[in-house]
This record gives sequence, C-alpha cells and structure tokens, in this order.
Amino acid sequence: MFTGIVQGRATVTAVEDLAGLRRLWLALPPGRGAGLVPGASVSVAGVCLTAVEVEGDAARFDLIDETLRRTSLGALGVGDPVNVERAARFGDEIGGHLLSGHVLGCAQLVERLPSAHNLELRLAPPAEARRFVMSKGYIGIDGCSLTIGAVQTDGSFSVHLIPETLRLTTLGDKRVGDALNLEVDALTQAVVERAEQLLAARGLL
Repeated sequence: MFTGIVQGRATVTAVEDLAGLRRLWLALPPGRGAGLVPGASVSVAGVCLTAVEVEGDAARFDLIDETLRRTSLGALGVGDPVNVERAARFGDEIGGHLLSGHVLGCAQLVERLPSAHNLELRLAPPAEARRFVMSKGYIGIDGCSLTIGAVQTDGSFSVHLIPETLRLTTLGDKRVGDALNLEVDALTQAVVERAEQLLAARGLL
C-alpha cells in the first residue's frame, strides 16, 4: 500500500523491450534505495511495481503487457522523470489517502490553468472511471493523492496543485494531451459498485 505522498522523482536510465516484457531501470532519489530489496513494492508514476534488481539507489522493474496496456509506462524513455514512493509501513503517517498502485486507466490532460501560486489541471478520465469521480473525493494521479475539484458535465474534472506538489512531482511538467495514470479511491469504488448492484437487483438501474 501507498499513501499518495510522492517522495521524489526518479529518472529512467535504461529501457529494454523483450517479447511480452519491458525492463525499466530507474535512478531513485538519493537515499530512497536504502533498505530496498528485490521483491519490494515501489509506486512508479502511481503504478505498483516489484523491484527485481537493486544496487544502491538504482533499481530494475519488469513490466508485463497488462501494465503497458493500462498505464502510461510504455511511453517512458531514457531521461524521463517519474514520481516514486516506497511502500508504506505500519506506523507511517498517512498524509494522503491509501493507494494500492492498481491503475484503472489513463486520464488525458485537457487543460492547464496556471495562476500566481498554483496550477489547476483539468483531466478527462477513461469512461469506466467516470462514475467514481465526484467533487471533493480522492483521486490518485501519477501516484499523487489529490482532492477532486469541480466535475464537469462531460465527466472531466479538475485538481489543484500547490507549489510543494509542483516542486516535488512531475505533474507541473505535464502538457495538454499527456496521459496520466489514474487510480480511483477504493472506498468510493466499493460504495458505488455496491449501490449499483442493489439498484440493479431492484430493477431500478
């Protein structure tokens, strides 16, 4: 599990594409490799990945077809930055909200609205995620725990980024048309799906 509080940016140092597999090497932020061992989980741009090799602050991850199909990781190249967070431990402060790193799909950035001290991003979620998006609810965007602002009639929604988020994460660098990994709040998803099941059973849906 993760908290959605990004611990810094990693940099892609190498990519190797094999049949049905992509190997991704990352240079983690200084010190973030401490205690990391093969088999440990790391959130990479919001995607829960398993460390396969670890050497200091460098680590390798293997991506299968399903991960490449559902997330933005297949578009990464050498030199690209990605948000990273080590797995949460019992006793850690949960400053964001609990995330699993199981990405539902990619949201497309459709508008950037900068102001003097923050940045608003408007995103179009994939169709299957729209019913889980509601104003003031939680959302995970590229591994960042964020609060949803306004939700438009077309299903797009806004998030607001403070200077610290812009400094620490990659979100401020995203451009219109970019795909961002989206994870909906698990509690919201469970409540909505259960309500749909009950309504359908009563012939009301």
